[in-house]
Amino acid sequence: MKKMEIRHKFLEDLSEINQEVLKMGTLVEEAIRKSIQALKNRDTDLAKKVIDGDSAINNMELSIHDKCIILIATEQPVAGDLRGLVAILKIISQLERMGDHAVHIAKNALRLANETYMKKLIDIPRMAERAVQMLHEVLTAFMNNDQEKAIEVAAMDNEIDNLHDQVMRECLTYMMQDPANIPQATAFLFISRFVERLGDQVTNICEWICYNVTGKHRELNLK
Repeated sequence: MKKMEIRHKFLEDLSEINQEVLKMGTLVEEAIRKSIQALKNRDTDLAKKVIDGDSAINNMELSIHDKCIILIATEQPVAGDLRGLVAILKIISQLERMGDHAVHIAKNALRLANETYMKKLIDIPRMAERAVQMLHEVLTAFMNNDQEKAIEVAAMDNEIDNLHDQVMRECLTYMMQDPANIPQATAFLFISRFVERLGDQVTNICEWICYNVTGKHRELNLK
């Protein structure tokens, strides 16, 4: 096989992998949205769907991982091509963890389904909405190999962090006002932490996009 043909085949395989990463990211977006919707509406059926659907995300990670390893082993890519495959391996790991956090939120939604919430849910859904937006935009940055866009997306994590701090303060206040609130407030603290981690993981994806573009490691959104 001629060099040009080999190169064309490699680029075709890489494009297919990129599309699968995009599909995986879309599944994670849906899982996050559904888990928060289940929490807001005390929807146990939807929460169970999120939990059951996690296997599809896990399977996609394994499939993409194996395809990347096969491509590395058979094509022996160097420089930018190898860097791109390494970045993909790191990115799908972050996406899989985000899917796990959606499951954690859904499991808490199941536990809280029969309770009257001590307050209307406002900040946690806002955090999740921002996390989904970050994920959607970072997937676009990934497909376009857009470093500047990745840096912009990482900066959006500050809003999630600020909302998380606000949720923590409110939950602690409710705990101090009435010890009976402690179990539910603790659950919401964990949920808020799971959502806050989503922003961190998107930021990690942003960093791997920058690495793919420049070949240098860069920490983004440092506090």
